[in-house]
Amino acid sequence: MRRVSKITAASIATAALAFTATACGESSTESSGSDGTLKIGMAYDVGGRGDNSFNDSAARGLDKAKAEFKAETKELTAKNGETPADRESRLASLAEGGYNPVIAVGFAYKDAVDKVAAKYPKVNFGLVDSLAEAKNVDNIVFTEEQGSYLAGVAAALKSKDGQIGFIGGVDLPLIKKFAAGFEQGVLETNPKAKVQIQYLSTGSDLSGFGSPDKGKAAAKGMLDKGIDVIYAAAGGSGAGAIEAVAGQKGAWAIGVDSDQAKDPALSKYANSILTSVVKNVDTGVYDLAKSVKDGKPLTGTHTYSLAENGVSLTTTGDHLTDIQAKIDEAKKKIVDGTIKVKTTT
Repeated sequence: MRRVSKITAASIATAALAFTATACGESSTESSGSDGTLKIGMAYDVGGRGDNSFNDSAARGLDKAKAEFKAETKELTAKNGETPADRESRLASLAEGGYNPVIAVGFAYKDAVDKVAAKYPKVNFGLVDSLAEAKNVDNIVFTEEQGSYLAGVAAALKSKDGQIGFIGGVDLPLIKKFAAGFEQGVLETNPKAKVQIQYLSTGSDLSGFGSPDKGKAAAKGMLDKGIDVIYAAAGGSGAGAIEAVAGQKGAWAIGVDSDQAKDPALSKYANSILTSVVKNVDTGVYDLAKSVKDGKPLTGTHTYSLAENGVSLTTTGDHLTDIQAKIDEAKKKIVDGTIKVKTTT
């Protein structure tokens, strides 16, 4: 039996109602498989494979499962401007095509998963970052606030004067978890520090997750105010923030979801990337695929927490070496419950 989380889905579900993206122009890649081959369908959120962040983490899990199980895969990607029905159609097309499991990446798929999973009770679905109610769904969620708290500790210890910034893609409950944990980590490490929080877009405007120019402009504005550590939880927009920080001597960027210092598109900025808060979506995707392959599909809700390495800080570049002991101390306190990390600011 897998551990069932007691997290409340209400706030995330509310945000999901407003979150939309487009079916037209969706991209797909497909590989041929013989009869009896595991077929995995993946529905990415806006940005898709190649976003250097959240979707790419899911893609790594798919790639691992494909290689290990010689699986057949199909990948579809949401675009800005679609209707909720387009998300349902995307998932239904994968289920109709015999793909099992069908994995939806991003809380925006919550309502679509509920509807489509009910229509295809023999298909196993995965939902990343939200909680669906259907019995044939594996809800894959993470304690983003815990990893962000550790990033806050690192930011507070590395900032010269405690002027720190957070850039969120969209002001939605999920992204606010990142902001809450980060701010708490900063202030509990340095009570005199100040954290400026800025969101790139609001409500149903998803441009905040896919506009590097907006991320760059927001970071530039913070740098001009003397902020010297900036954490961007903004999907593809975060690349712009990292670029801006790299142009400011003595400033640090904190990446998200993937080890962004190792990303080919961002590696030239690696010396300015203090760390990245990794959310191991790939582990959740792989675990579900393996469970279906083994004939024991995972269902219910599993929370990938700091305690089980569901979230973590990267150490690429060894920029944390001088403060690692304090980060480890904070991690231990979170894991043993001494530190309770907030999920709202």
